[in-house]
Amino acid sequence: QVQLVESGGGLVQAGGSLRLSCAASGSFRVVNAMAWYRQAPGKQRELVAAITRGGSANYADSVAGRFTISRDNAKNTVYLQMNSLKPEDTAVYYCNARVVVTTISTVSEYDYWGQGTQVTVSS
Repeated sequence: QVQLVESGGGLVQAGGSLRLSCAASGSFRVVNAMAWYRQAPGKQRELVAAITRGGSANYADSVAGRFTISRDNAKNTVYLQMNSLKPEDTAVYYCNARVVVTTISTVSEYDYWGQGTQVTVSS
């Protein structure tokens, strides 16, 4: 069983900063790509940023230059540093990880999701 536990959400004024963390735990071989998604009320879940195991990152246009994704492979943890926050960044933020799980006879990659953490930016 694999779990993703997020932390770091909260309420912040526009222009402020927050740092989200997401740690993977459980029984697995390796964590490959990790990502942050968000979902605002009445909207579809969207990709915010993603990072490969090697550290290559990509960002949604709406957050590029303001958000930074990073990871610590030794801790199986991904971070999202959010600066210059805007009210339109208000959403539930979800961590996603592609995790390799092995059994005696198989090696498979699965998608896992965190429970979500609320980020609210006031104007």
